Amino acid sequence: MTESLPARRQSVARLVLVIALVVLGGWIIHGFFEALAWAAIIAIAIAPLYARIDMRWPKLRRWAILPALTTLVVGLVVLVPIALGLFRAIAEAQDVAHWFASARENGIPVPQWLLQLPFGRDAAIGWWQQHLATPEGAHAQFARLNNQTLMYHGQKIWWSALHRAVTFFFMLLALFFVLRDNEMLIAQLRSAGQRLLGPSGDRIGVQIVQSVRGTIDGLVLVGMGEGAVMAVAYVVLGVPHPILLGVATAVAAMIPFGAALMYLIAGAELLMLGSVTSAIIVVAIGLAVVAVADHWLRPILIGGATRLPFLWVLIGILGGVETLGLLGLFVGPATMAVLVMLWREFVERGGAAEVV
Repeated sequence: MTESLPARRQSVARLVLVIALVVLGGWIIHGFFEALAWAAIIAIAIAPLYARIDMRWPKLRRWAILPALTTLVVGLVVLVPIALGLFRAIAEAQDVAHWFASARENGIPVPQWLLQLPFGRDAAIGWWQQHLATPEGAHAQFARLNNQTLMYHGQKIWWSALHRAVTFFFMLLALFFVLRDNEMLIAQLRSAGQRLLGPSGDRIGVQIVQSVRGTIDGLVLVGMGEGAVMAVAYVVLGVPHPILLGVATAVAAMIPFGAALMYLIAGAELLMLGSVTSAIIVVAIGLAVVAVADHWLRPILIGGATRLPFLWVLIGILGGVETLGLLGLFVGPATMAVLVMLWREFVERGGAAEVV
């Protein structure tokens, strides 16, 4: 009895020390959690292709050439579209500034599309003439956009962009090491999962991987498809800057029903040009694309991989976005898939003891 008491104290002390170190370590790295999570998600997404390339050219492992090239490609895939969008925005910034200056000095004439409204036309024209058509009215509306306000929002945007850039850099750095040491990391995770959770450890790992890949197929690939289809529609219907708006549509379409905002923007641009019919057509095509993508394709791709009803997929996506931002698009469905898997095992096997 006297010999077991020190051992018990040592076990308690060891447990307290481990908990304290885990809490301290989590607090230290919490600022890098987003970058680490993105690195893990990307590594899971590209793992099949990465493995095939590794088998085809095994010499690329030497001196970590393959993980370095893969990390470089991932960085370019993200940075090139952003750089093109920034160059386009900078090129048009002067035109936007001239438009604002002209609007303040001369007012904004009533657009032709407003004259063609089937209902509410008189009230809309009256409001426009009172608030925007005259220099005084336009100046009063734009007075809120003073230099101080613009500088304040500009600083917020700058610091947010700087934070994102640093996070992106650390994500690429983490991705390189994850790809370089992937075999060792997988072995360690499987060993830890089996020791902590028993047979459920492997099942949880497989479910997380399948959920992430299914979510990528259902969100990213379907979103890119929506953007491509709508870019063609933008070109045909004469929407200004169709390629840039198509890319924005693809990004927005990664969130269920998020592309509808881009369709409304495209319709508004066509209305400003006086093309009422084209505006109606582009919105109708967009809603049809959303109906097919969000009500048919995504339930098949995401629900099939996660074994979740689409309602829970949608809750996981939207709840994840609300909690974790863009990262929640992938963390949310994976979390819901694991919880539902454990619940099904608990119910089917009749108790929590049999789950693990």
